[in-house]
Amino acid sequence: MSEAGRSDVGRLVEEYLSHLGVERGLAANTLSSYRRDLRRYSAYLRERGIASLDEIAEADVTDFLAALREGDDDHPPLSAPSAARTLVAARGLHKFALREGVIGRDAAAEVKPPAPPRRLPKALAVEEVEALLDASGSAGTALATRDRALLELLYGTGARISEAVGLDVDNLDLEAGEVLLRGKGGKQRIVPVGRFAQEAVRAYLEGVRPGLVSARTPGGAIFLNSRGGRLSRQSAWAVLAKAAQRAGITVDVSPHTLRHSYATHLLDGGADVRVVQELLGHASVTTTQVYTLVTIDKLREVYATAHPRALA
Repeated sequence: MSEAGRSDVGRLVEEYLSHLGVERGLAANTLSSYRRDLRRYSAYLRERGIASLDEIAEADVTDFLAALREGDDDHPPLSAPSAARTLVAARGLHKFALREGVIGRDAAAEVKPPAPPRRLPKALAVEEVEALLDASGSAGTALATRDRALLELLYGTGARISEAVGLDVDNLDLEAGEVLLRGKGGKQRIVPVGRFAQEAVRAYLEGVRPGLVSARTPGGAIFLNSRGGRLSRQSAWAVLAKAAQRAGITVDVSPHTLRHSYATHLLDGGADVRVVQELLGHASVTTTQVYTLVTIDKLREVYATAHPRALA
């Protein structure tokens, strides 16, 4: 073993932190977090009688990660994101030592940070969506008619907000009940437009949009602001927020909430997940399957309250 190989862990930590600060230019707060995480790693190694990085086995690093998640008398259990951050600091130390020739192998290379828990998309109940849509047009003004058409189309097609405000008249075929949406990466898809959305959009196109058109109107943009320009994403967001407030919906509602609700309600109604994938424009069915978790939770709730032996 070389003298470098027998380097003290604490000294290596200081060299690594110096490297991060001077050569990588990390901010003071970030360096402070690295220092705290690496001190904990150093203390863990000392408890195991390990004085240098080349004595560390992969099992030691794996056990360190487990200790982070479990906690001890001096430390509360860490969440998956916090444990991952601490492990990333330790892995960085090992990579640095390997690059500097202090160690001949990286024992931490194959130890993966814990995946954060999957956050389930929040969907509104059907009754909440209906209240939201009713509230959007309740003022009875020209812009209220536009707002109702926008929200009906968002919920009726599962369109992203950028796809909806980017629509031109030529993208929409109300007679066929179809709309051409341009998604991420320029990918296009044709999505059915339901009767309620058809009626709301037709009322806007025939009764309101002609009065909004001006010299500022870009091409055939469907949704226009009061000055004749294309409605922005920010303005569309404001439309939704006001409607949610009028409807008395207390949870946070975003344009994506209507997309989540669209997908969840389709699956609740028996739609195949791969069909929903196509409707949403997801490249992978794995992305869509997160909505099935919401549906399964609902099924469990129904089962628990309806099955005579569910609570046995």
